[in-house]
Amino acid sequence: MAHEQRFLQGRTRSTVWTRVAHGLYVPVDEPDGAALQALASQLHRGAGFTHHTAARMRGWWLPPLPEGLPEFAGQNARNRPRRAELRIIRTTPEPEITRLRGLPIVSSTDVLLALARHLGLLDVVVVLDSALRCGDVTPRQLAWTLGCRRFGVRRLRVAASLADPRSESPYETLLRILHVVCEIDVVPQHELWVDGHLVARGDLRLVGHDTYHEYDGAGHREREQHRSDLRRDRDLDSAGWVRRGYTDLEVIHRPATILRDADRTLGRPHDPDRLDAWYFLLRESCFTPAGRHRLLVRLGLLGETPVAA
Repeated sequence: MAHEQRFLQGRTRSTVWTRVAHGLYVPVDEPDGAALQALASQLHRGAGFTHHTAARMRGWWLPPLPEGLPEFAGQNARNRPRRAELRIIRTTPEPEITRLRGLPIVSSTDVLLALARHLGLLDVVVVLDSALRCGDVTPRQLAWTLGCRRFGVRRLRVAASLADPRSESPYETLLRILHVVCEIDVVPQHELWVDGHLVARGDLRLVGHDTYHEYDGAGHREREQHRSDLRRDRDLDSAGWVRRGYTDLEVIHRPATILRDADRTLGRPHDPDRLDAWYFLLRESCFTPAGRHRLLVRLGLLGETPVAA
């Protein structure tokens, strides 16, 4: 079914239109899809949206990207439309194009490869967890992609070795990777059954111990959810289990707290040096100012001036 054109080409001074790019305007009250439709009108045949643009269209998790990024499209042709608001990635071989809500978009695996060219490893794992979880990428499709020789495939291979479709949020992915790089064996989404009754399904079980480490987002402080969490905590305590909840503050800024808790449970000496690998991943990721600056530099949108992590 044809989609109604919701943009204007040319020039206008009307206040009911807002500028998307040179010579492209959309109504001020239109959703983001109108802006993408306007930019899609500038794409050559055989081109489709990719990178963070396509990931957002598919509803995948994304790290906290810098503001003001251009939209991205992939194509095989050398002749590329020139717009500051639209970045073209040349794709070899020619990308497979489908339509999503009337807009051209490259395949899910091409999106992952495009993101892996620019994002940090931790960012790519977050996106890949989401793509696998929602079924947009199957294990078979991923395995075939990892065998190709294309830009981004090396980082995507490493990300695939760390990915897990059982993750239920970006920060849950981060919490899991923090444990993995600190050599703490965990099982995601472990179910605890007592006398045939499901007591809890924990984000991460520390292998060999009756302990859950979980990410508590803002939703856990809402009234009804908070009451449910308290009942669950009492049930876990009655079953002899320990439950520790962490927020983004501990995951990003105070990971030593999580490591110290795990070391105590595992009965091993606390060694802060285990966090070196985690700090490296964070610095390279968009979950820190330094990582977001690094992405802008890689995209040619900023100079090389260092930014503190």
